[in-house]
Amino acid sequence: MGIKLIALDLDGTLLNKEKEVSEENRQAIQRAKDAGVKVVLCTGRPLKAILHILEACNLLEDGDLGITYNGGLIQWTRTGESLSQITMSKEEVLEIYELSKTLDVPCNFIDLNTVYEPGYPNGKNSLYPTIMNLLPFKPINTASLPDSTAMNKLIFCWHEFELDEAIRKIPAEYYDRYTIMKSRPNLLEILPKAVDKGKGLALLAKELALDVSEIMAIGDQENDLAMIQYAGIGVAMENATDEVKKHADLITKSNVDHGVAYAIDQYVLN
Repeated sequence: MGIKLIALDLDGTLLNKEKEVSEENRQAIQRAKDAGVKVVLCTGRPLKAILHILEACNLLEDGDLGITYNGGLIQWTRTGESLSQITMSKEEVLEIYELSKTLDVPCNFIDLNTVYEPGYPNGKNSLYPTIMNLLPFKPINTASLPDSTAMNKLIFCWHEFELDEAIRKIPAEYYDRYTIMKSRPNLLEILPKAVDKGKGLALLAKELALDVSEIMAIGDQENDLAMIQYAGIGVAMENATDEVKKHADLITKSNVDHGVAYAIDQYVLN
């Protein structure tokens, strides 16, 4: 049947250590597009934060799509128009914020355009500004959140060791009600239960009338696991976590050795 859609994670996958797309990866993506294969960036970031990557990969044309917020949002990349969106309610936002206070870690709320800063624990300002420089940060008063509040995700961004200690203390029932996963060593993401990259990819496949066997997904981290397990061909980077490698069908080269280009050429175009 052949692969008709390639879903690509960014950090540790498409991007090298300089957070750039190598010429080898860029050319391989163009070869895939020229062969009629859809290439979809699948990331935890908002669309605004990946426009420069989409531009570098020639993925801002009519018909190009992106999966953002770890599957919570599917958008036409050129216009930003949503094909599908799942958000968190005021009640859910406040529940997770209370959890962050119990765990003594900083929390941020994020929608399509803004990172919100509620009160942080004493002396523990979020580290998220060191990661995210493409969305504005804005203070928010949790006591006066409107009932119409809709956030795409909440995050805990803090030093890896202390964050891991806090994660171990999250009660099991939160995992029953939310999708909770690390996307970087110092970044925990909390999303609606109906959201992960695999579910986002499944929604997109339905929209495009694609069979799962026609989809390849490539990633390296915990938040890529769902799409790697969902796709007909799940590919782990050489630099992927052991857990991701365990569930992948194939392992490609590392992100510094243009592993995306290698996978496209070997498993899609060859």
